Amino acid sequence: MPKIFEYLGILIFFYSNEHEPIHVHAKKGEYESKAEFYLANGLITEIKITNIKGSKPLKDSELENFKIFIEHYADKIVKKWIDYFVYHKNIEFERINKKIK
Repeated sequence: MPKIFEYLGILIFFYSNEHEPIHVHAKKGEYESKAEFYLANGLITEIKITNIKGSKPLKDSELENFKIFIEHYADKIVKKWIDYFVYHKNIEFERINKKIK
């Protein structure tokens, strides 16, 4: 489970056997959601936040913080996903403690 970011206590990661569409999981405590990234011609055209079957979704402020983080770091997340799953590179974990405005 490659961990790629931690944002305000929300762990953002991939499972090592992921599949398309490009997506990341976000977990805080017992709550988990994911963000799916849809691309066309190498550009992100849509981001969907979805629930994980069998898990309680992030709620309230954690969900809002996850959405803000995803919008701000979308390109970097997609790059890390491609580096890890396509190019089999090691990816760097980043902890971000300052709130994005």
